[in-house]
Amino acid sequence: MATKDGRGRRILVIKLGAFGDFFLAQTAFSAIRRHHAGDHLALMTLPSLAPLARMSGLFDEVLEDPRDRSLASYLRVRRLLRAGHYDRVYDLQGQPRTDRYFYLMAPGPWPEWSGTARGASHADRYEGRRKVPVLERYARQLKPFGIVPDAAPDLSWLDADISPFGLTPPFALLIPGSSPGRPDKRWPVRRYAELAGALADRGVTPVVLGTAIEKDIARVVAETCPRTVDLTERTTVPQIGGLARRAWAAVGNDTGPTHLVAAIGCPTVAVFSDASNPIHTSGPRVVIHHRPDFADMDTAGVLEAIERARALPG
Repeated sequence: MATKDGRGRRILVIKLGAFGDFFLAQTAFSAIRRHHAGDHLALMTLPSLAPLARMSGLFDEVLEDPRDRSLASYLRVRRLLRAGHYDRVYDLQGQPRTDRYFYLMAPGPWPEWSGTARGASHADRYEGRRKVPVLERYARQLKPFGIVPDAAPDLSWLDADISPFGLTPPFALLIPGSSPGRPDKRWPVRRYAELAGALADRGVTPVVLGTAIEKDIARVVAETCPRTVDLTERTTVPQIGGLARRAWAAVGNDTGPTHLVAAIGCPTVAVFSDASNPIHTSGPRVVIHHRPDFADMDTAGVLEAIERARALPG
């Protein structure tokens, strides 16, 4: 695709959000890359996600959003947008912050702009948009351009050597944490401890993943089931990808690493209560196990869901 002067077009994708959101957007990223195979494709994302975006090989350029809401930060974004001379922008974030990025282009000229900003050339505004599953939302936004996301992402680029952990298959990944401000998204730790024991009794080694804020949770699981391997604070994102490719199964809350291992293709049970919306996860072998209240979700039901996930085709 080329402009009238024969040069390849300059395309920008905007996707901020959290760790899990980045992996949920992979199918959209890949589809946009295919559609703009001959164009310069840039991504604006959070600094914490920029290394992963570069690792993916999908983008010719990765811009880091300054995140804060100061006037200086908005002026920096304005400079980045105007200096890029973009022909088209896909705002996949679609929130008030990125709507403002459209307005920052004043007094123009504006590129083609797909997003929720009023006045955008390709406005993606409709009733109930935020309640639509995120993958369906991307598909609807990209359809006018003839861009069709795949059913599952290609994360073949995300892998690493896991031999330093000394794990012997089979092993199952347990992801018992969530963002610090959302403890209501967590299936109770005593249930994860019960699950670890049940898996160990079946000859499957439980492996707990998480960051520093999950250390206490992991300790409870390991004290209850001594055969648990605690990898909290010990894994990079590529290593999580490597573990997911080789795991027997995974169980996790509504949190980024759960969405990642599911997207990799690991047989995954994503546990949800009504504390969060069980529509934002994807993967070829993921089972969403939902109960309105976590008090009504027992270990037996999760074990049965694991078997259903493992039975799904890879």
